[in-house]
Amino acid sequence: MADEIKILVIDDDKSGREALSLLLQSAGYSVVSTSNGEDALDLIAGEQFQIIVSDLFLPDKSGFDVMNSVRNVSPATEVIVVTGHASAQTAVRAMKEGAFDYITKPIDFDELKIVISKALEKQQLLSENVYLRKQLQGRFDFSNIIGNSPAMQFVFERMRRIVKTDSTVLITGESGTGKELVARAIHYNGSRKERPFIAVNCGAIPESLLESELFGHVKGAFTGAITDKTGKFEAANLGTIFLDEIGTMPLHLQNKLLRVLQEQEVERVGSNKPIKLNVRVVSATNNDLEAMVSKGLFREDLFYRLNVIPLHLPPLRDRQQDIMRLAGYFLEKYCKLMGRPLMTVNRQVLEVLEKYSWPGNVRELENLVERIIALSDGTVISCDDLPAGIVRGKQNSSGVRIDLDETGVDMTAALAEIERTLIIQALKLSGGNRTRASMLLGINRTTMVEKIRRQKIEFESS
Repeated sequence: MADEIKILVIDDDKSGREALSLLLQSAGYSVVSTSNGEDALDLIAGEQFQIIVSDLFLPDKSGFDVMNSVRNVSPATEVIVVTGHASAQTAVRAMKEGAFDYITKPIDFDELKIVISKALEKQQLLSENVYLRKQLQGRFDFSNIIGNSPAMQFVFERMRRIVKTDSTVLITGESGTGKELVARAIHYNGSRKERPFIAVNCGAIPESLLESELFGHVKGAFTGAITDKTGKFEAANLGTIFLDEIGTMPLHLQNKLLRVLQEQEVERVGSNKPIKLNVRVVSATNNDLEAMVSKGLFREDLFYRLNVIPLHLPPLRDRQQDIMRLAGYFLEKYCKLMGRPLMTVNRQVLEVLEKYSWPGNVRELENLVERIIALSDGTVISCDDLPAGIVRGKQNSSGVRIDLDETGVDMTAALAEIERTLIIQALKLSGGNRTRASMLLGINRTTMVEKIRRQKIEFESS
């Protein structure tokens, strides 16, 4: 790589300039040299240099003039300043003007090689960051969110308007509808795309740790806080924070979050020193927050702060015309990932997929396609490759199938079984936390406890 690196040496001392150029060439670098600032600026305008090693005091221009010009013409180029008139004040100014580093004459060539190496490492990291950022922006382009149905076209139109603003967004929809994917698309297509996107799953973090995760803490704030910690809000400064499962946030933290949104500042746990922020907030939930507000489970004022721009993602059963396109996309994706020829789907499978209710939405469809490709030896997907529950047809969202025929059904027993199934699912999702489980089901905790007792449900959190 060294023979690809071009270095410009600027020094009015001919013997020093030539000696340094020879040393750099012997180290494998391509070197161009000049004795004055004016010629240097002409060279910079016509060629791309990774590194400039410039004397600070030149006959026509100063090294500061050179740095200012480089910053405008080639901001990726790193400037290393050299001078025989060292002073702390000059060094500080050189760094403020944009110099990568500052060394004094007589030049220690080993020291200079180390500085050049560090400057090149910095350029490599910046280049990789730019590449990764472009990859992310491409991955979360609107065109990568699949949907031709009227419901999804409405979503796309709303998203195109949202990315032009900095307003707070609340994304609602059932689990598996792609709320985080949409949140990332909003970020990477907006004005903050060069800044951080920080995602926080509020439901996956224990209540005792959530406050510290969101807002940070100072050393000694609580047992185990052995160092200061930056919270997610600080990490997202100038960018976007995505608060997933916002409906699971405890009431006492909702109050603190409200203050953060109102004041655009955060206080770390154990500190009363406010830290100013500029963060866009996008939150998501599969709960009915308005119903939670009416039951006292969610703060009304926080709901209105979060719901400035609402965006609802439709369940897959309401956008059936997108199912085949989504299945085709996942089929191509996982065949490629697993190094298999592209599989095809027979007509009966297509009919089954379109009739199924997809309680797990897009995530369920993706998982199904991945599983089939991983386990199937053939090249054509048939109904034999599908789970029996999908082949049988539409199920309710609890996964309990109820068929009414001429013999009738015990409605009380059927409803009790559905209730039992939902309670067990809610306990699993909440890790056994009965308060969160009751919130997921839209009932109060006392009712939840009574139903668990009556149904004789035993559940141990893992």
